[in-house]
Amino acid sequence: MDRARVKDWLIGATAMLLVLALGLVLAWWAVTEPARDDRDPAPPAPGAGSPATGPPADLREDEVWLSDLTLDAGAVTAAGSTFLDVTAVGRDVVTSDERIVAARLTLEATVPFDVVAAELGEGTTVREADGGQASVVRTVEVLGRELPVVATGTVEVEDGRLVVEPLSIDVGGPSFLSGALAALVRELVTIEHELEGLPEGLVLRDVTVQDDGFRALLRGEDVELTP
Repeated sequence: MDRARVKDWLIGATAMLLVLALGLVLAWWAVTEPARDDRDPAPPAPGAGSPATGPPADLREDEVWLSDLTLDAGAVTAAGSTFLDVTAVGRDVVTSDERIVAARLTLEATVPFDVVAAELGEGTTVREADGGQASVVRTVEVLGRELPVVATGTVEVEDGRLVVEPLSIDVGGPSFLSGALAALVRELVTIEHELEGLPEGLVLRDVTVQDDGFRALLRGEDVELTP
């Protein structure tokens, strides 16, 4: 067998092997199915929320349903109250000519320090303190004398209100006198602020202290957004 014939034989044998291999692959593909992944699906991304279930069955022809609605505003003023850096997210929102109702509403907003300070009296300053606390600085009148006071406490939510109950009150002077005076002025440096001007049904859930004010988180159900 000469070289040319050997070469032709090798080429033919290789081609037959390739055809046979291709046939086996196609046959395997035809009689099998893709393997299923029985692992649990990946959890949804944070903030993704549950998918919309669809519009309510009783949606009228003059109403519009939105699965979600987001509002961002640098500042909002309502009923004499001012809020900064406002973010509101509504779920299952139904709108009509008469009203706008969100089945679920989450709202975050910053209450400026000066808004809260104004409730305590002229000349009062409220500011951020160490450890996530807030400080109240003001001058109060005790026994006919003016007394500078610095009170510091942790912000909490009580009965839907923003409350800062003083944990420490500094009035200067000797410790025995400072303690007695602190008891007298405690009420004058306690913050009890109710957020006004927001839609009914929103309930204050959490408050944290920032460098520009109190960051409030509110949630509610069946909240009517129409003023």
